Amino acid sequence: MGVEGEEAHIGFRYKLGRGSGCGSDFDPWLGWRHRWGSEFGEFLAVTWNSSDNVVLFNFSAPSPTSAVPYVSIKCIDVRKNHHKTKWLVPWGPNQCEKIKDFDEAVSRQIEANDIVFAVHIPLPPNEMSPWFQFMLFILQLDIAFKMHNVIQDNAEITLDVSLAYRDDMSSEWKEMAHAIETRKLKCAFHSPKTPESEGRYYDCDLLPFMEIGSVAHKFYLINIRLPVNERKKINLGIGEIKDIRLVGIHQNGGFTKVWFAMKTFLTPSILIIMIWYWRRIKMMTRAPVLLEKVIFALGISMTFINIPVEWFSIGFDWTWMLLFGDIRQGIFYAMLLSFWIIFCGEHMMDQNERNRLSGYWKQVGPIAVGSFCLFIFDMCERGVQLKNPFYSIWTTDVGTELAMAFIIVAGICLCLYFLFLCFMVFQVFRNISGKQSSLPAMSKARRLHYEGLIFRFKFLMLITLACAAMTVIFFIVSQVTEGHWKWGDLTIQANSAFFTGIYGMWNLYVFALMFLYAPSHKNYGEDQSNGDLGVNSGEELQLTTTITHVDGPTEVYKLARKEAQE
Repeated sequence: MGVEGEEAHIGFRYKLGRGSGCGSDFDPWLGWRHRWGSEFGEFLAVTWNSSDNVVLFNFSAPSPTSAVPYVSIKCIDVRKNHHKTKWLVPWGPNQCEKIKDFDEAVSRQIEANDIVFAVHIPLPPNEMSPWFQFMLFILQLDIAFKMHNVIQDNAEITLDVSLAYRDDMSSEWKEMAHAIETRKLKCAFHSPKTPESEGRYYDCDLLPFMEIGSVAHKFYLINIRLPVNERKKINLGIGEIKDIRLVGIHQNGGFTKVWFAMKTFLTPSILIIMIWYWRRIKMMTRAPVLLEKVIFALGISMTFINIPVEWFSIGFDWTWMLLFGDIRQGIFYAMLLSFWIIFCGEHMMDQNERNRLSGYWKQVGPIAVGSFCLFIFDMCERGVQLKNPFYSIWTTDVGTELAMAFIIVAGICLCLYFLFLCFMVFQVFRNISGKQSSLPAMSKARRLHYEGLIFRFKFLMLITLACAAMTVIFFIVSQVTEGHWKWGDLTIQANSAFFTGIYGMWNLYVFALMFLYAPSHKNYGEDQSNGDLGVNSGEELQLTTTITHVDGPTEVYKLARKEAQE
């Protein structure tokens, strides 16, 4: 939806606005067919074939993620310097000594500091795979009510957690991460706090536990300790913990393969048409206008997000891939939102200054600031997780409030942006409709030409609004889907068709922009151009201004701007 030129007698005719001419006895039905034009038909054919492939990806892709529950095994470690020289494995040939519950620990005089909660990932006899891409773990505590050991207000639990890995059952475990983390307990007890209620469980919120940006090893081991220190008041007043449960979430290998295949297929498609588009622009005798540059920048950002660098994550332990993916998507979001503002602004008749990026600083500036804030927010969590996978911004009240505020404010700002974009599109439509009042005075051929041009332009503007609406919905849903495990109540199911469909929509949209707005390779002579349209030279110049060489803007561009002549 940008502006491009085409070498034609009456300035630059774009594929979006090109009509086919005929003689003076012009058949309106023939004109209607011609107005959709060969290039527009080619685009529809290419888009139809591409959309078929995207739909095929949608229906063939499995669910994006899977959630696997784990129940920790209580192991005993009575050695000094706990677990610096040995890992406690819940099953296998060298499994640890276990206890069933804490009553057994009390009867055997085993202290709380000597109990280790061990979790082996995955459950036997499965293996993890690099196709899973990432692992996210949520912590759930089973806490029983006891009159002498109730959960105090603002209670915090301290976790001494370690993560190890190995790639076969006979090798030694290698430490991957170790940290001492605190999590605030948010539990409610819905029964009367009486002796009769002892043994019933609290209703506790899920707690963020760990996130890893790659799954490069076959087996993982988590050891969790709950150190008790009465002098420092560590792990006091947290109730009687019966069990520690984990929920492991990873990307499905089948979805990963479909996603990689889709990226691999779309990357050359966008790259080739981007090179072809810019080559057509450089063939012109004039310098590229702002809208052409923005379309090309949008193509670059789409190519950047398309490049399937994720293939390398199958063979390399790149834990930064999640952060890198967020950065790529953020760049594309910023470019796409900026493009829509500039595109509508360049086609508004009451816009005083065109072809200058500085004229849009009030609109593009907040987008750049918002994108930078998004980057800082992401670095505060996933950036830190590169060193400490157990870190989470959701673990503190301030962090939770900031994260929630970010999601809410971002959603509100995007909705306001969409309303502002609708207003701009309405302004463009009003300007174009005002020009339509002069169409009855034109010759039939000329009128049909402009009617087709306006119809196609309005159609593409509506596609723009639809794409913008779906992008806003996708952003909000993806943020809620990512966060609902962390903060609670709202759950939204986003299947693979939704993710691949939005991604395919972006690619088709960018493809359409560069295809429809690339300068034509056809060169119309002056007599042929005017003769085909059934108008004389004087009428042509009156309708399209006095620009009759290759330095002119598009016809839609001229229709919408102040310089257009009626």
